[in-house]
Amino acid sequence: MKNSLLFTGLLFLLSACVSENPVDHAASDYNLIPQPQNLKAGAGYFSLSSETTVSFDAENPQIGQSAEYLRSFLQRNNNIQLAETSKSSNRIQFQLDDNTAGPESYVLIITQKGVLVKGSSPAGIFRGTMTLLQLISQQSGQEGLIELPCVFIEDEPAFAYRGMHLDVARHFFPVSFIKKYIDLLAFYKMNRFHWHLTEDQGWRIEIKQYPKLQEVAAYRKETLIGHYSDQPHQFDGERYGGYYTQEEIKEVVQYARERFITIIPEIDIPGHTRAALAAYPELGCTSETYDVATKWGVFPEVLCPKEETFEFLENVFSELIELFPSKYIHIGGDECPKEQWKNSAFCQELMKREGLKDEHELQSYFISRIEKFLNAKGRQIIGWDEILEGGLAPNATVMSWRGESGGIEAAKQGHDVVMTPTSHCYFDYYQSVHPDEPLAIGGYLPLEKVYNYHPVPEELSEEEAKHILGAQGNVWTEYIKTPEQVEYMAFPRAIALAEVNWSGKDHKDFDRFTKRLIHHINWLKKRGVNVANHLYDIKTEVISGEGVSLKFYNLANEGIIRYSVSDTVTAEDQAVTRPVPITQSGVYTGQTFINGAAAGRSESIEFNWHKASGVPIEIAEQPAPQYSQGGKEALVNGVLGSNDRYGDAEWLGFSGKNFGAVIDFGETDTIQSVSFRFYHSPGQWIHAPKLVKVAISDSKDTPANWTNSLVRRPDSKLVSKAVEMKAQTGRYLHIEVINYGIIPDGMQGAGNGAWLFVDEIIVE
Repeated sequence: MKNSLLFTGLLFLLSACVSENPVDHAASDYNLIPQPQNLKAGAGYFSLSSETTVSFDAENPQIGQSAEYLRSFLQRNNNIQLAETSKSSNRIQFQLDDNTAGPESYVLIITQKGVLVKGSSPAGIFRGTMTLLQLISQQSGQEGLIELPCVFIEDEPAFAYRGMHLDVARHFFPVSFIKKYIDLLAFYKMNRFHWHLTEDQGWRIEIKQYPKLQEVAAYRKETLIGHYSDQPHQFDGERYGGYYTQEEIKEVVQYARERFITIIPEIDIPGHTRAALAAYPELGCTSETYDVATKWGVFPEVLCPKEETFEFLENVFSELIELFPSKYIHIGGDECPKEQWKNSAFCQELMKREGLKDEHELQSYFISRIEKFLNAKGRQIIGWDEILEGGLAPNATVMSWRGESGGIEAAKQGHDVVMTPTSHCYFDYYQSVHPDEPLAIGGYLPLEKVYNYHPVPEELSEEEAKHILGAQGNVWTEYIKTPEQVEYMAFPRAIALAEVNWSGKDHKDFDRFTKRLIHHINWLKKRGVNVANHLYDIKTEVISGEGVSLKFYNLANEGIIRYSVSDTVTAEDQAVTRPVPITQSGVYTGQTFINGAAAGRSESIEFNWHKASGVPIEIAEQPAPQYSQGGKEALVNGVLGSNDRYGDAEWLGFSGKNFGAVIDFGETDTIQSVSFRFYHSPGQWIHAPKLVKVAISDSKDTPANWTNSLVRRPDSKLVSKAVEMKAQTGRYLHIEVINYGIIPDGMQGAGNGAWLFVDEIIVE
C-alpha cells in the first residue's frame, strides 16, 4: 500500500484518539485471526450503540452489502439496532479508496470519533468489515453498548486463493448448514468454497435434462457401518441420499456472492462416477448395470470416452455453468482405474486412432475434450493432480493433494496450482490421538501442523512460485455424518489455514496464534459452532537420541502440568518442569491444571522397555517427509504407534521402498526374537511387506546369514510379526523388510508402489 495512505491514517488515528485519560492498547488486545499485515494499537475507545449510524455510497450496492451484513450481525449477536438517520456524528463509514493496493486490501481505522473502513474494491471493504466484526465479537459490556478499542489496520492477503472444501456426496448436508459453513469461511476471510457434488456414493445436484440423476443416482440403498478396514463389512440397511435443486443452488451461490466467496463446483470425472452409471449405465464401457456404491473407496466402474458420454457431460456442464459463475469448474480427475479401458475394444481402437500410447494418455484425451468445451464457454478447468498423468490439458489448474510433487511439476510447466496436500490440508484426518476422538478415515493432522504449513515449496524459483495461488483445506465425509461433526473436524484447523493463506509466512507465531484462538473458540461455541477445543489437552513428545525422555505440554502453553506413572493425575502429583527421563516400562500420564482444577483431557503414554529401547539405530532409506516426524529413533523408543492412525509420530512411512536398519547395542548381547508391527490398509495404498529378514553379527557390515520370515497377507489393519531364532549373540542387529511391491490391478492405487509403514522394533 502507498506510504502516503499509511502516513495519513496514522495522523488521523493520533489526532482522533485523544481524551483526558485515554486507555493505551497493546497489539495483543485485538485477538484478530488472520493476523493483519500491519496493526497500530491506539488509545481510547469508540462507543458503538443504537445511536451509531452507517454511511456509504448508495450508488454502489456491493458496498451496501457490507453495511447490511454489519447491521444484521449486530442485531443477531448483540441485540443492537443501528440508527437509520445519517445525522449522528457517531458513525461507521464504508469508503472505496483507489490508494489501497490489491483487490482485497483494506484499511480499518477506529478512533473515539468514528470507524472508517476503506477498500480498493467492495471485496476489500467486506474483508475489513470481517475484521471489525471480530473486534465487536470479543467485547463485552453493558447491554446495547460495545466499546471498540481504537486501532489502525492496514491489511491485504498473502495469497489470492484461500479455500475450504466440503464433500456432500458421501454424506449430504442441508442448505441451512451450507450457508452456516459459508458464513464461517467469510468470517476468517476465505474466498473460495469448493463444493464436491458428485461421487460413487451419490449425485447431489439437479440436472433437468437427466432426471435419473435425481431419481436414482442421488440415493444409495444402505451405508457402510464402521471403518472400511473393519472386516467383514457391515451395513445399516437404510436408504440414504438427497440432492440440491437448481433453485437451492442459485440461493446458495447468491448467499456466497454476498459474502464475496466464489463457489467452485466439482463434477468428478471420469472416475468416481458409479452413481451416475447406476442411473445411465450406457455411459460405461461394459453392458453391466450398477447400484450406487454403499461403501467407500475407489471403484473400477468409470465413464467410457465415447461420443454419448461427451454429449452427456457437455449437457451436464452446460446446466452447471448456468448456475455457477465461477471461473473454475472442477472436474475431479483423480483415482480413475484403467482396467475397464484396458479391456474395452472401443477404448483400444480409440487409442490407436488418436495415437495414444497408454490409458494415462487416454485420460488426458478425456480431460482435454472437456477442457475445450468449458474453455469455449469461458470457463477453465481445475482438477486433482492425477490430471498431470498422460500430459496436462493446456489451460488446466492443478490441485496438488498427493503431497506437493504434483503442484511442483505443474508450476514448473507454467500452470497455476492450489496446494492441498494430505499432509497438511486434509481435515478428515484425526486431529488428536486421544481415544475419545470420533471415527475418522485415518492419518493424523494436528492444529500446529496445519498452522506451520507454507504453500510455496522451496524447490520453485521466484517466477515459478507465482503460480502457487494459495492453499485449500479439504473435508471428505466418508466418516462425517452430521453438520456438527463437520464443524468439529474443520474448526479450528480451518482457522489456522485461514491465517496461513492471509497472513503469510512472515507473520507466523503459533504461541501467539493459540492465545488469540482461545477467544475465537469461546465465541464460536457461544454461537452454536461445535468447534474442537484441544488447546488444554495434554500432548506428549517422545525425545530420543541419547536415551529416551518424555515431554508433556499443551497447545495453549498455559497452566501447570502434572504427571504420574499411573492412569490418573491429581493436583498433588509432581509438576513437570522439564522432559521426564524414561528408563523402565510404565504408563506415564499428564494433566493440565488451571487454578488447581483439571483443564482439557489428560494423555497417557505407555513405555514397554526392551533390549533395543533408546539404543542407536541407522536406517538405509529415509521415510517420506510427511510420515517421518518421529525420526528413526521412533522405531526403538519403547512406544507403540496407534493401532488406528498411521500418521502419528511412532509410524514411519516408506513409499514404494524396502526398509533396512542396523541397531547397535554398543556391546555383545544375546537375542532370541525380533518383533515388528506393520500397518495394512489397502484402501489407502498401505500394504504389509512380503518378507522380513534379520541377522545378528559382530560387524556393522552386511552379514552372510539371515533368518527369513514371510509375512502372511493379513485381514486386519495391524500386523504383528515376530521372528524367532535360536539364541544368538552379537553387537549389531541387521534388518531388511521387503516392500509389498507394485499394487496389482483391481486394487486401489493399482500400478503404484505400495506404502510400507513400520512401527516399533521390539528386541528380546
